[in-house]
Amino acid sequence: MKTVGKNVTVFDVYDRAKTGPKMEEKKWDYEVIPSTARELKKKYNIKMDKTVIVPEDKELINNLFQAGLEMLETCGIYCIDTGRVIKYTRDEILHAIESAPDHFQYGEGQEAINVTPRAYNDAKAPVIQGGPTGSPCSEALFLPIHQAYAQEPIVDTIVDGVLQTVMGKDPTPGSPWELMAVRSEALQVREAQCRAGRAGMGL
Repeated sequence: MKTVGKNVTVFDVYDRAKTGPKMEEKKWDYEVIPSTARELKKKYNIKMDKTVIVPEDKELINNLFQAGLEMLETCGIYCIDTGRVIKYTRDEILHAIESAPDHFQYGEGQEAINVTPRAYNDAKAPVIQGGPTGSPCSEALFLPIHQAYAQEPIVDTIVDGVLQTVMGKDPTPGSPWELMAVRSEALQVREAQCRAGRAGMGL
């Protein structure tokens, strides 16, 4: 049965971030989330086998989805900037899932890949994202590190690291050096891809 709902816009989210329930971040992080997770684990009889990386039991998969759905509906999303909880209804969540695109293109030209959903038992190979993924990298090694990932044929896209310094300066959040670092990271990753002969890889 399809849900009846409307898309939640960025304006809706902004308004809810201003008017949602007021709560301290520590309370949401250390009380609301853990207690709700414990309740839902018990309610949906979720038992994980630590030897199984990806569960294949259909009942467990469904229970995990239902628990995740209820957790989002119950807990909402915490907005650090306003100290409030952004809430969504079950219909809004389900409508967003049903309205999500079933594929998208990542990258350009011959390096473009088509990203589609995969089932747990899908024979289709997953998208491989390579890179230091947010790890600190020195200025001297930033470009060669990313080039090394781009040179691997199995890697489809790059998830870049972050510069420890830029022009020898600490890229302090909120400072002009942070903007300089972000710009430098993007330019260097693109250069690394070009040197690897893979211009157009998704980033």
